[in-house]
Amino acid sequence: MWAPDIYEGSPTPVTTFLSIAPKISISANMSRVSIVASYGGTLQQIFFFCSIASMILGALAAMAQTKVKRTLAHSSIGHVGYIRTGFSCGTIEGIQSLLIGIFIYASMTIDAFAIVPALWQTRVKYIVDLGALAKTNPISAMTFSITMFSYAGIPPLAGFCSKFYLFFAALGCGAYFLAPVGVVTSVIGRWAAGRLP
Repeated sequence: MWAPDIYEGSPTPVTTFLSIAPKISISANMSRVSIVASYGGTLQQIFFFCSIASMILGALAAMAQTKVKRTLAHSSIGHVGYIRTGFSCGTIEGIQSLLIGIFIYASMTIDAFAIVPALWQTRVKYIVDLGALAKTNPISAMTFSITMFSYAGIPPLAGFCSKFYLFFAALGCGAYFLAPVGVVTSVIGRWAAGRLP
């Protein structure tokens, strides 16, 4: 619950680091543990629950936000759930989808937070202020829009491929409840992230 406040109050490079580095570190450590030792069904159910809770919390909380950085923070919370979906499977396909998801998420996040300082220079802090960005800086507006559409998982973009691999891995390991919840929260997240472009 501290993430939106940290995202809002920290300088953008710190926010970028805090949005990427912990996810990569936790995913790498948990993947290493799962490769060395297998975990039982109870631990897998806990991972499923944490993944579902993170996806739901991130999607629903992002809907109520009015500031750009706070919306990105709640989107980050939801993406932890998506990435955790790959880890929750406990299969090689799950780990592969996790690695693809982490790489795509890191690329999208670096791109989004590279544009945020330009937004702040033009006094864009709230989502409603983004409407004038296309007139003042069209290249940044187009880049930010494509990045946010990728965050939302619009089909031809990398974010869709990431979520597709993660949900396909979830179905492959028998998590028939996790994948539909991920799709529903992704649709909700499309509305929240879709407000930014």
